[in-house]
Amino acid sequence: MTSPLTAAPSGTFGFGLSDEQRLIVQTVREYAQAEILPKSAAYDRSGEYPREQLRGLADLGLLGATMPERWGGAELDTVTYALCLEEIAAADASVAVIVSVQNGLPTQMLLRHGTDEQRERFLRPLASGERLGAFCLTEAEAGSDAASLRTRAVRDEHGWVLSGSKAWITSGNQADTYLVLARSGGSGASGVSCFIVERGTPGLSAGVPEEKLGLHAAHTTTVQLDDVRVPHEHLLGAEGQGLKIALSSLDAGRIGIAMQAIGIARSALEHAARYARERVQFGRPIAEQQGVSFKLADMAARIEAARLVALKAAWLKDQGQPHGQEASMAKLLASEVAVDAARDAVQIFGGNGYSREYPVERLYRDAKITEIYEGTSEIQRIVIARAVLERLG
Repeated sequence: MTSPLTAAPSGTFGFGLSDEQRLIVQTVREYAQAEILPKSAAYDRSGEYPREQLRGLADLGLLGATMPERWGGAELDTVTYALCLEEIAAADASVAVIVSVQNGLPTQMLLRHGTDEQRERFLRPLASGERLGAFCLTEAEAGSDAASLRTRAVRDEHGWVLSGSKAWITSGNQADTYLVLARSGGSGASGVSCFIVERGTPGLSAGVPEEKLGLHAAHTTTVQLDDVRVPHEHLLGAEGQGLKIALSSLDAGRIGIAMQAIGIARSALEHAARYARERVQFGRPIAEQQGVSFKLADMAARIEAARLVALKAAWLKDQGQPHGQEASMAKLLASEVAVDAARDAVQIFGGNGYSREYPVERLYRDAKITEIYEGTSEIQRIVIARAVLERLG
């Protein structure tokens, strides 16, 4: 079998990987190209949630990719998972973000901070792909300033009663298990706790999918909590530690979004390069025009650089080393590369790039959100600057 890494048009990271890692990435690439890519344009137009594709990825172990086998996961290392996520995103960024969210905060928080009883009841079905998870932090007035959230949690003799509204929740209308951040006391970050809420709990409801610029098949909704009652044992971690628990798990999510962005950028480069070889103007393919070829060169160089930063962050995570700065760098660089590469691909396609008949128009729309969710580019710069000043100050 041809190595997926030497076969990759992008020159995907190939040093230090085992034959097993290469085989896993190849398997995911083949699935993504055969089962996800052919339906990506139709799902973008219809907004249909990709249930069929997610079931296939669950069968491959990708909905609990890095979770321990003990809890139903595939127990992949982060580097392998990251490369798999790139392959999914190169086929359809909507599917990739659902997979990234599933493997990010809901499962990471349950694994790191849940009791064995909580892991058995909630983590195992998430890791196996039997259920989908959602992370509910953002509110209409609490985005980057997460500590200002207003959703309330009031304790009584039976447990907790949650009231409030969450915004921009990925899979908000599809999830089975929700991790909800709510204010259980005081002000600021120390007054926030995390609660596990199951689909079907009275008072829990989701809005209709938002009409977004891109990622149409990845449903994003509001989540409403109207006196939602949960038992004491649905508190995740210690009371008042919810925001700390969430922020400590964000790095894994940022690596995922970085790889999603790299997948979008790689797809834009591949489409642009093919089109440039085929499109003839002034008697020769436009790929021979310096104005086009230089764009392709810059796209390729920046994609490779962003990928290496993201894989360094993934490798550090696998080694149990601090990787927050690298995760933020990866997300910052990769998201900007995705937007720039998709824009340049549209430019290379010319008027055709502005048409929905061609895939680069969708890639351009899908790319923009990578600069916003899981922490905006501005937040990433704050994180990086603080790390630099701590180290050099």
